[in-house]
Amino acid sequence: MSTNAIIFLILAYFGVLILISYLTGKDDSNDVFFKAKKQSPWYIVAFGMIGASLSGVTFISVPGLVDGEQFAYMQGVFGFFVGYLIVLFILIPLYYKLNVTSIYQYLEHRFGKISYKTGAFFFLLSRVTGASFRLYLVALAMQYIVFENLGVPFWVTVVISILLIWIYTKRGGIKTIVWTDTLQTLAMLTCVVVAIILIANKLDWSTTELLSNDLFTRRSQLLFLDDPNEKVYFWKYFIGGIFITIAMTGLDQDMMQKNLTCKNQGEAQKNMFSMSVLLVIVNFVFLSLGALLFIYAEQFGVAIPEVDGTTRNDLLFPEIAMNQGLGKGLAITFIIGLIAAAYSSADSALTSLTTSFSVDFLNIEKIALQQQKPLRKKVHIGVSIVLIIVVIIFNSLEGSVVSNLFKFATFTYGPLLGLFAFGIITKRAIKDQYAWIVGLAAILVTNGVTSLPETVIGAYQFHWEVLPINGLITMLGLFLISKKHSPNIGS
Repeated sequence: MSTNAIIFLILAYFGVLILISYLTGKDDSNDVFFKAKKQSPWYIVAFGMIGASLSGVTFISVPGLVDGEQFAYMQGVFGFFVGYLIVLFILIPLYYKLNVTSIYQYLEHRFGKISYKTGAFFFLLSRVTGASFRLYLVALAMQYIVFENLGVPFWVTVVISILLIWIYTKRGGIKTIVWTDTLQTLAMLTCVVVAIILIANKLDWSTTELLSNDLFTRRSQLLFLDDPNEKVYFWKYFIGGIFITIAMTGLDQDMMQKNLTCKNQGEAQKNMFSMSVLLVIVNFVFLSLGALLFIYAEQFGVAIPEVDGTTRNDLLFPEIAMNQGLGKGLAITFIIGLIAAAYSSADSALTSLTTSFSVDFLNIEKIALQQQKPLRKKVHIGVSIVLIIVVIIFNSLEGSVVSNLFKFATFTYGPLLGLFAFGIITKRAIKDQYAWIVGLAAILVTNGVTSLPETVIGAYQFHWEVLPINGLITMLGLFLISKKHSPNIGS
């Protein structure tokens, strides 16, 4: 597929997003930008959140995990499902009861201003890095497919990507995101289904043969129950998956802001349950694609791409889709799916970060009405610049992007998990001025625990269980600075 054709697809897709932005952004008030006036249909939110949850990490990197750990990732996905149920029954009712714009306003209601700012800060840190990891992965694939051949530096690719996102989110905010996420989810899923069908046909397999073929079953072990020391051990993945979802969805302004655009609590809960069921199915499909990609590479002698001398499983999907003669249909759907993956995470992150910084740190809801919109637009630009800088920095990192993402998240989301859990589970008040110290100390202690040498922990390998450990350490720290419930602090 020619470079010009790829650029045309990018521009055409971007044109559709601009059209959606125009239709949804006619009213560019803060009420629309932050809450979509609470008028979003729950089923549209549910379908769109699938794409936002998957993003470039699942689209590119999760299929690449199959080579090293088969279908072990599904153990975490089962944990995700349980985590979504906890969000559905505990956190969504809490947020709707308080009628918050930023979910971290709960922490001010429960503990005080410093706890509120601490929670919001850890969200900003977590989401900036998380969104940047995701955007970096897709920008890397775009660089590999298109811009490298044109002699365009990686940093220019990143600037162009975020500039396009800024353009179509600057007016409608979350209202635009709800609808663009729907388009992006459809694009990603279409690409994966087309890829599976075409690769299976090339291997001369039917759908039934695909799941039962020995080549497939050898790469699709689902449960790992033998060795607790292994990173892929079931209970590490499963329990970690529960807390990953609670923290990275239920305690994340990016994801919950979309839920808060639903008309009422009941519709938000229907949205969350529908999405949780679909995500189990969709992740299995992505891993099935991963198995097929490596089988195809073996059968037809396709080398796994290298970047700067490092083998990158992340790039096997784009290599096969674009360069291995499976037809223009796959190449076209892959490019569209890749663009969708890039935008589905970064656009909502840009909007939620703008919301959180404006509400949580600038107190935008308390300033004069005529000053609110100009301030929000300045924050929107500032957040865009921050994302550009962080993505470029990540280009110097080594290792699997999906591993780096979740490793970092287990540290930065831990204090959030501890703060919310302590507030919901207990009735105790805390010495609010020390909340940030507890959060920082929890990260340092957790890092110390996970960095213990083999002489202490033997062959044990930490994985997603680091997040609940971090949250528990935070809760213990909060208990140390707590006292009996104070009547002037709500619960």
